[in-house]
Amino acid sequence: MAVTSKDIARICGVSRGTVDRALNNKPRINPKTKEKILRVAKELGYRPDLLARSLVKGKTMSLGVVVFDIRNRYFAQLVNSIEMEAKKYDYMVNITLQEKDPEMEIRLINNLVDRRVDGIIVCPVNKGEEYEKFLKGLPVPVIVIGNMVSEDIPFIGIDEYKAANDATELILSKGYENIVFVCPPLADIEKENIYSHEQRLRGFLNAVNDKDIQYSVIGHWDYFKDIENILANKNKKTALFCSGDTFAMDIVKYLRKINKNVPSDVGIMGFDGIDTLEYVTPSLATVYNPVEEIGVKAIENLMLMIDEKNIEKHILVDYRVIEGDSL
Repeated sequence: MAVTSKDIARICGVSRGTVDRALNNKPRINPKTKEKILRVAKELGYRPDLLARSLVKGKTMSLGVVVFDIRNRYFAQLVNSIEMEAKKYDYMVNITLQEKDPEMEIRLINNLVDRRVDGIIVCPVNKGEEYEKFLKGLPVPVIVIGNMVSEDIPFIGIDEYKAANDATELILSKGYENIVFVCPPLADIEKENIYSHEQRLRGFLNAVNDKDIQYSVIGHWDYFKDIENILANKNKKTALFCSGDTFAMDIVKYLRKINKNVPSDVGIMGFDGIDTLEYVTPSLATVYNPVEEIGVKAIENLMLMIDEKNIEKHILVDYRVIEGDSL
């Protein structure tokens, strides 16, 4: 027979309310009493009845997460952070991948709602008024990460514009006379929400606009050939500012294949500060985008929304420009 909180209360000589406070890490309990209850619960092999708990709370104790590229370390780190933080609240997380397909994203969100999740975190590829209306009409709270949808939809991220501006200023301070902004997602601007990359582009353009330098933008996925041509014809000190670390890492690998060195032949700047950069040589200059903190704040604020408490609509966390050895 399964051990209940009532059994633990009887053995410890306390009320079931005291047992509940100990097991759920609630305040107003004597530390020694809490320690005894947790020890007895462990010895008896107590397991909480999540179904009963969800019935009492009127919640399913499950959340939905919709992301579009788990192969990208940024999203892998994000999902891991969300999962770890959700566990602190006894929540299970349903992770779904929408493969950068706007229609699939809608279907997955509806599917999560049908599964009675208590809240949803989404990294959207959809955009526009219809999508905003869709999110507002959902029966559960939603928080957006990465690509902002509108001023009225809760969002957590960084100031992409300012971060890109600051990163460009770092490149300029190194004496580069030609800067190329490499942003392949711009090719999908008509069909996808690429807000974060658009803001990074705007920040870059703001920084170089009034400077006496040469600059250009590569906005398509077949960018290796363009880079090879730029380097073959360059007569100025050149840097490539990539709108994501994955692009920068691919370019570093490609440059080695064509016998170009970083930074002596060309400087490289990334964006996001993903964890796999520790394996890149030379160390990559980048913008550290605190994805773990974003995941934690997403869960913290979703919990508040589930409890029908007010939150800040847009939360911006601090980024950091990392100089590295690639400039």
